Amino acid sequence: MNDNIPQVPLTIGTLARETGASVRSIRYYDEHGLLTSYRTGNGYRAFPRAAVAQVKQIQRMIATGFTLAEIRAFPDCMLMIEGASSCAETTEVQRKRLLSIERQIADLERRRARLLKTLAEGAVPPLD
Repeated sequence: MNDNIPQVPLTIGTLARETGASVRSIRYYDEHGLLTSYRTGNGYRAFPRAAVAQVKQIQRMIATGFTLAEIRAFPDCMLMIEGASSCAETTEVQRKRLLSIERQIADLERRRARLLKTLAEGAVPPLD
């Protein structure tokens, strides 16, 4: 591949089609510093080709429960490499997120068991 060939910037609509993200989401990511855009001569936003990988990675991280503020604090390696699962700098944050999710699951399982017992007995059981 010839690195001297200039890359054509992506419009926000093209970026949305290539990533499956909504135009509104892309604007939001851009406004919160997760993407880099610039304005073309006609005033439209334009994005570098790397934004495709960035948007897909942002979507993956959101799907695992990270907030935009947390994602913004991640190093560039998490945003620039499509499918990047971890950077040394983010492993601990990911482990903490997993622990939080596991605690939420355990709490929901306790609530489920209590509700099942309530339904089976016809009365609210005492708190454990």
